[in-house]
Amino acid sequence: MDQRMDPALSPYRTFSREEWAALRRDTPLTLRPEEIQRLQGLGVHLSIKEVEEIYLPLSRLLSLYVGATQKLFRAMSHFLDQRENEANGEGKVPYIIGVAGSVAVGKSTTARVLQALLARWPNTPKVGLVTTDGFLLPNAVLDREGLMEKKGFPESYDLPLLLRFLTDIKAGRRPVRAPLYSHFFYDVMPDQTVEVERPDILIVEGLNVLQTTRPPKDGKAIPFVSDFFDFSVYIDADEDVIERWYVERFMRLRETAFKDPLSYFHRYSKLTQDEANATALAIWRRTNLPNLVENILPTRQRADLILRKAGDHEVAEVSLRRL
Repeated sequence: MDQRMDPALSPYRTFSREEWAALRRDTPLTLRPEEIQRLQGLGVHLSIKEVEEIYLPLSRLLSLYVGATQKLFRAMSHFLDQRENEANGEGKVPYIIGVAGSVAVGKSTTARVLQALLARWPNTPKVGLVTTDGFLLPNAVLDREGLMEKKGFPESYDLPLLLRFLTDIKAGRRPVRAPLYSHFFYDVMPDQTVEVERPDILIVEGLNVLQTTRPPKDGKAIPFVSDFFDFSVYIDADEDVIERWYVERFMRLRETAFKDPLSYFHRYSKLTQDEANATALAIWRRTNLPNLVENILPTRQRADLILRKAGDHEVAEVSLRRL
């Protein structure tokens, strides 16, 4: 849907790429070309120009948001007479940024670029990054529940575990551990975790992080993952474009990671070019497209910022929610 269909009623202000790039002002580029190259995902070309015109203005915006949130936290601490805890560094509340969007749309690249830029701010904050893949139910459970074909759908996640993780992060507990997911083995790794040690900023990247459910009629509280976010970004593109990106990524993996006999998807490396292309399309249309249409895309309007991509993975326009 075109975000500019009715500007008078839209909760967003939409910027062209040129308009958004001008908002960088004097924000310095703190990443070297070789670092930018390492941050790009498979099939996602990340140029210096993209970082300068899209991500540096976003970094500047986030610096303002984080500063304002910290001031608000200090004001609340003063109101609650918690100045002693504040002076001791206790009760620090991490600023949490959610990054949402379809499979193959470039969420991981966006999350990594933001992490790298935010960690280079003058006050060098500690910036953590967690993907919600680790909170998927193990394959054994998905098999038992008949959900393997719906892996990535909301029902395939251990939502209580994810909510407890975010609750502990916001409470300033230390350390907090998240399950580790392996794309190579296509499963959660048993007894392996990622430790998150009281970050100043935490980026949470995942398909359905902006998902909600219908509120109960009795008014009882139901926590959503997005309730813990201070800011959220949705990566957007046309469905046919994302489909092409997914197939292209599948074909690249067929020539790389899938060739390893230990890979979960090793069987796909033996397919012919036409068979592999047909298989990728079938997987996309059977699982990832329905998840996008039914669960992910409807959450787009809940994001604070929408990055709208063109077919070359470059952001063409940016929509920022009005305050």
